[in-house]
Amino acid sequence: MSRATTPGRARPGLPRALRPFAVAQYRVLIGALTLSLLGTGMWLVAVVWQVIALGGGPVQLSQVATGSAVGAVAAVLLGGVLADRVSQRWILMGVEATKAVCIGAGAWLSLTGNLELWHMVVLAVVVGATDGFFYPAYSALLPTILPSEQLLAANGVEGMMRPALMQAAGPALASAALAAASPGLALVLVASLQVLAVVGLALMRTRPVCREPSAAHPLRAMGADLGEGVAYMVRTPWLLGTLLFACGWVLLMMGPIEVLLPFAVRDQAGGGPEHFALVLAAFGVGSAIGSLVVASWRLPRRYLTTLVLSWALGSVPFAAVGLTDRLSVMVAAVFVVGLTSGVGNVIWGTLLQRRVPPALLGRVSSLDFFVSLLLMPVSMALAGPVGEAVGLRPVFVVASLVPVLFGAAAWLLARMPGDEIAHPLDRTIPEPVQVAAG
Repeated sequence: MSRATTPGRARPGLPRALRPFAVAQYRVLIGALTLSLLGTGMWLVAVVWQVIALGGGPVQLSQVATGSAVGAVAAVLLGGVLADRVSQRWILMGVEATKAVCIGAGAWLSLTGNLELWHMVVLAVVVGATDGFFYPAYSALLPTILPSEQLLAANGVEGMMRPALMQAAGPALASAALAAASPGLALVLVASLQVLAVVGLALMRTRPVCREPSAAHPLRAMGADLGEGVAYMVRTPWLLGTLLFACGWVLLMMGPIEVLLPFAVRDQAGGGPEHFALVLAAFGVGSAIGSLVVASWRLPRRYLTTLVLSWALGSVPFAAVGLTDRLSVMVAAVFVVGLTSGVGNVIWGTLLQRRVPPALLGRVSSLDFFVSLLLMPVSMALAGPVGEAVGLRPVFVVASLVPVLFGAAAWLLARMPGDEIAHPLDRTIPEPVQVAAG
């Protein structure tokens, strides 16, 4: 277990000696994150049309998406343990370097005409696994740079950047590359952006951290660390309830979003890559606006209620995607889903960083990722065959309405109204400042 704290402070804010250092590190981190997210946004579109270019349909795309989900779920628990033990910056650099090499190899196979569908499945597994290491490391790194009262704003910035780059700028750049040349060119650009992200992270200069030594065997110590994180999750109702709700939401929604949405755009609205990119952009713009709005306010007094409502009710407009053949309606519906998603994501990220003990944050973030995405491979694997068997419309309608019931159950059973009253987060509470880990 690692721990990096300095003595408590008398008033909110970083000490003067640390403030310039923290600002500089945050700017470098955001620059690297921008490059990484832009590349990820390009990947989301490039991989779809690369599969289609290889003759694949919903079932084949479902296999690739399932591979990505399996990779993320398989890696994220180890990623959380490592994030609490070693330098988060080195983890992020390793993630970006791995993506650059693997996606670059896929681009070379595509451009030389040697790429096959099984290559895309393997590549998706590796890229998904890197996500499993990235999320816990980034979540644990941010509160070691900034004080707690600035985390909502910082998460709002990240929440605005993520959809703007992943669902708007990245897909737009990918669609331009697809129109100009081929999916192979888009993959080349993705790999190049990951290389630049590695360079940006290498520029960070973080302070050394004192870690608690452990005499146990490394594997045994890591198992104990993971067990500690699981125990905290199980005995914390608001955390367990929200994660179980997210698990059900993912099972119902992620398959249709990742696998069936491009075919709804193509088959119902007669669209191509640029229209699919437009729908993704609508989600991104909506999520960016939602993130920016919630980040400009104080954390809501009823933060758990706001969180659950934003995710549960926010899924309802997605039903319109299955009920319409008009691209404009799809764009509007996905925009609303993105808006509510952005609100919930910023609150959730800040909630973890405010209420989870710093020494457990990497592991709890990885458990968040793991439990939330535990059924994602199932969702991906089922979406293609179910969509072909019953049609796209029923799948979108059911997937968008059932999460409302899941949200209500989580809110009641985890007693969230009482919990958020007993643990207010809408005011600044002095707490220890943490120094960035190596």
